[in-house]
Parts: sequence; C-alpha cells; structure tokens
Amino acid sequence: PFDLMRQIVFVSVSLCINFLQITTFFMKDFFYTTMRYILFAVTLVSDCLFLFITDVLLLLSYLSVTTQMWLCLIIYIVLSLYTFVTPVTLTAMTLERYVAICMPLRHGELCSTRNTMHCILIIHGLSSVPCIIFLSIFFASSTQSFYTQGRICSVEIFIFHSWQGHLRAAISQFYFLIMCIAIVFSYFKILKVAKAASGQNKSSSWKGLRTVVLHAFQLLLGLIQLWCPFIEAAVLQINVMLFVKVRYFNYITFIIAPRCLSPLIYGLRDEKFFLRFLHVFICIKFYSWEFTC
Repeated sequence: PFDLMRQIVFVSVSLCINFLQITTFFMKDFFYTTMRYILFAVTLVSDCLFLFITDVLLLLSYLSVTTQMWLCLIIYIVLSLYTFVTPVTLTAMTLERYVAICMPLRHGELCSTRNTMHCILIIHGLSSVPCIIFLSIFFASSTQSFYTQGRICSVEIFIFHSWQGHLRAAISQFYFLIMCIAIVFSYFKILKVAKAASGQNKSSSWKGLRTVVLHAFQLLLGLIQLWCPFIEAAVLQINVMLFVKVRYFNYITFIIAPRCLSPLIYGLRDEKFFLRFLHVFICIKFYSWEFTC
C-alpha cells in the first residue's frame, strides 16, 4: 500500500507539472506557432493521458476491481496509441532540429504551423499502426461473449496465443529501430555542421546537438522498456513473487519515470519556456490568475 500511495503521489505531482507546462504553452503565441513547442505540447498531452490511465489501472488492479471487456478494449486502444505517440513525436522533434540547423533556409517553409498540424496527424497515424495490427488479430480470435465478461483490465487478456506477444514486441522493436536510425542520422549531420560552423551558428548547432542527445536518451529508456516483457517472462519461470517485484520495478523505472521526468527536463532546459513556466507558476501560487496574469 505504501508503494502504491507513493507512486500515486509521484504521478499526481508529475501530472500537475505537465498541466502547468501545457498552460505555459498556451500563454504565449510564440509557443503555439513554433513547431518544436507544438510537438513538445503533444508529448505533454500524450504523457498525461498515459500516466493517468496507467495509474488508474494499477489502482483498480490493486483493489481487484473488474472491468467490462469492451471498456477495457477502449482503454487498451488509447494506451497503445499513446505508447507510441511520445517516442514518434520525439523523433519528429529531432528531425525538426536537423532541418533547423542543416537546412536553415527551408526551415520556415518545412516547419510552418500548417505543416506541423500535418505532422501531428502523421504521428498519430504511424502510432496507430501497431494497435490496428494487434486489434485485427484480436478480433479474428475473440468470441462475442468475450466482450461481456468482467476481468481485471490488462493487456495480457487480449493475447490468446504466445506468438501474438512476440509479434507485438517485434513491431515495437522495429519502430524503435527506425527511430534510432533517424536520431543517429540527425546527430551526425548536426555534428558535421557544428564542427564546420563558427560564432553564433556554432553555439546554436551545439545546442541542437545536445537536444538530439536528450531525445536519444529518452528513446533509450523506451527501448529498455521493450525488453521488460522478456525479462519478466524469464523471472516468472523462477518465482512468482520475484516476478511481481521485478514487474513493478520495471513499471516504475522504465515506464512511469521517463514519462514523468523527460517533459520536465526538456521544458526546464529551454530558457524561453522555463521563464514563462516560472511566471505561470508564480502567478498561480501568489496572485489571482484573472487579475494579475
């Protein structure tokens, strides 16, 4: 119970910070007309949804509350979608930095607000492909009576055959492989420009390079997350109690923590965003929002 309460508090604090960052995003037109800030807001919304739903599911699981399968299916669709939205968006943010530094003359054209909206649609489209594949297999295998059953909601109840789990893991790893290739490509291209640049351009290039490294670290945490099911399956063969502890550790370390910390780190390291975030925080804490801010 103590671990559960500690996690709920941790996630709640993270959600509050994310909501503050989302509020900050809408406080200045520069943010919601600039591609990288718009994409950052997408990751914030994605992480908020993911954290909230997973926390509720964990609480329901702890209390042994059953859920109708049709409702659990809807929850799974949302979770499956936003599991991929954040890393795919991070990749898009990396490519935006690549365009800004390596193709500065075309940055305004390629990264316009209109193209950003198209990019968000593409991100959600790409993120929905694994879910569509998995659901197609599920619908072909399930019976009509399955949807009226009440069970504790988890992704495992939608896996009828072991190969479904392997396919799900393979698709995820394929996605992350493509994303890693995109980030490595951007890194070396920006590194090449940074070495050749001088003065202010050099400073901007190295800053962009550090941003790419940050995205790479965020994706690395996501990549580790993909190996968790394999580790857990091996531990399950040894000891059930050890399996429960390992699974909880993986959940906190590789699923919850990155989604809580990454938006905070990214938001605070951006000087413009941080100053505005600080202003919003002070306004909420000490003054009346309506009259002062």
